[in-house]
Amino acid sequence: MTPIDHYAVFGSPIKHSKSPRIHKLFAEQTLQSLIYDAQEVNAEQFSSSVSHFFANGGKGLNCTLPLKELAWRFADKKTERAELSKAVNTLALQPDGSLLGDNTDGVGLLTDLMNNHLVKLKDQNVLILGAGGASRGIILPILEQNVASLVIANRTIDKAINLANEFVHKGAINGCGFDDLAHQQFDLIINATSSSLSNEIPPLPENILSNNGVCYDLAYGNEPTSFVRWGQKNKVIKSLDGLGMLVEQAAEAFFIWRGVRPITKEIIELLNSERG
Repeated sequence: MTPIDHYAVFGSPIKHSKSPRIHKLFAEQTLQSLIYDAQEVNAEQFSSSVSHFFANGGKGLNCTLPLKELAWRFADKKTERAELSKAVNTLALQPDGSLLGDNTDGVGLLTDLMNNHLVKLKDQNVLILGAGGASRGIILPILEQNVASLVIANRTIDKAINLANEFVHKGAINGCGFDDLAHQQFDLIINATSSSLSNEIPPLPENILSNNGVCYDLAYGNEPTSFVRWGQKNKVIKSLDGLGMLVEQAAEAFFIWRGVRPITKEIIELLNSERG
């Protein structure tokens, strides 16, 4: 009897993850036979857990916080987008036994923004809040859309500046602190901080949004996040959370592993309906 291919998501915390449900729906839709589960793995356990997973027949892994940069170091080979971002959220076992590292966060975000919500990026001024691992995977794909400018704001200013400098050869980008945002306006603000998890928002000045502004929180929940509510309060055109990005980045990982691209629209609609 042929064993069923095994996939998983590693992270800490991980109990809340919707990824097993999403990949189960993908498999059913595309008639693929596989197992996908969530495993609690912290940074100290990462290398041994990944080695054990693939040694025991695992075919592919997703890695979420706080493991993306560790996965980048662990991968034998990396795609260009993963190499530059220094963060990997998808590991794929190759025919020669090596591990390919990729980052599907950026394509997931752009697909959700541009295809699902019809948000324009070309010639727009974009602000990313936070300079951690969540930001790394989305910077290059945003710059590749020929935005007018991209600013990274972070509490630790040097971290924002250093991160921006890694991508400065790819487009108009700079880093700053939150205090430096006064008197600037942006068409799209993306919250890549963990502030929504504690029901807070980063310290943003008034009038930071343009008249047709859009807010996007990489976090998501059954209720609107604090940043989504902030966007609604400031009367943006759209204030969105990261559920669509979650499904879209998962679809990209599924395609890398299985060579089949799921139809995401019906799955996003299902997950949205379940949270009321």
